[in-house]
Amino acid sequence: MAKYTNMPEPGRVVKDVEIDADSTVEKIIAEMSQSGGFESVNLSDGVDILSSMISDKDCLRFVSFVAAVTSTGLRGVIRDMIKNKWFDIAITTCGALDHDIARYFSNYKEGSFTMDDADLAKQDIHRLGNVLVPLESYGPLIEEKMQSFLEEEYQNGVREMSTSDICDMIGKHMGETSFLYWAHKNGIKVVVPGIVDGAVGSQIWMFAQKHSDFKLDILKDSELLSGLIFKAKRSGALMIGGGISKHHTLWWNQYREGLDYAFYITTAQEFDGSLSGALVREAVSWGKVTQNARQTTLHAEATTILPFIYTAVSSRLNRQNAS
Repeated sequence: MAKYTNMPEPGRVVKDVEIDADSTVEKIIAEMSQSGGFESVNLSDGVDILSSMISDKDCLRFVSFVAAVTSTGLRGVIRDMIKNKWFDIAITTCGALDHDIARYFSNYKEGSFTMDDADLAKQDIHRLGNVLVPLESYGPLIEEKMQSFLEEEYQNGVREMSTSDICDMIGKHMGETSFLYWAHKNGIKVVVPGIVDGAVGSQIWMFAQKHSDFKLDILKDSELLSGLIFKAKRSGALMIGGGISKHHTLWWNQYREGLDYAFYITTAQEFDGSLSGALVREAVSWGKVTQNARQTTLHAEATTILPFIYTAVSSRLNRQNAS
């Protein structure tokens, strides 16, 4: 049986990265491709893969991301990728909807990882890493907004919604700082397979308690994804963090024999067998990534590295479009 490998031909010379006053982010990352610099090579490969995927007009393009990053300023990068129509489908977790609503209508605060959590609890402040989430900016606010949004739909005769419908509904009530707004405006579908695991999902459940004829149809999202996947000539994904959002992206792409482009950014390690730690190449054995896919895994913290990836890819795409 053939052994799968994704290694360059041996013998290529390792070159020093040369930086001067005129060096751009794109140029520096491009130089990393031959630096032999451990993760820097994966970073350079990832920028190449993402640029090619976005430029491929026959490619169905996915982005998946975990909720935590949208509590930070990285939400702006995710918003702009969606605003610029880099992707056709976004797959995320319920917390991303929570944070998008909370931060559109209110604000989070800067904190630190070392703060006294018992003291924060007394002040009605939640801590998410080094981000502080005031209680009034989260639970009560999301309850108010979601109940209002859902009631409006209900009064318009809507009795059944998918998670994609829910995300589109939220987006149309938001503005330009929201990633859900731009998904709504650009017709990009946002799917949340674990939507009940968060504040928005809890509010859907609470609404259904008061309106017994209202239903959340998870299978409708499957119909949406299958209709797109089965017709795709090629598919690709930028996956930011692991968990259900990453797996749902991989899972659906196995039905067309796998992703043709795959760029995964993670801080997890593979030694414990977790999906979050699994390198992209492991998905080849499951048929979730094609054997000839352009793929790489970058071990990096997303809020640190994704702004530079976005800058480099934007520069490359702008240059291609201008030529």
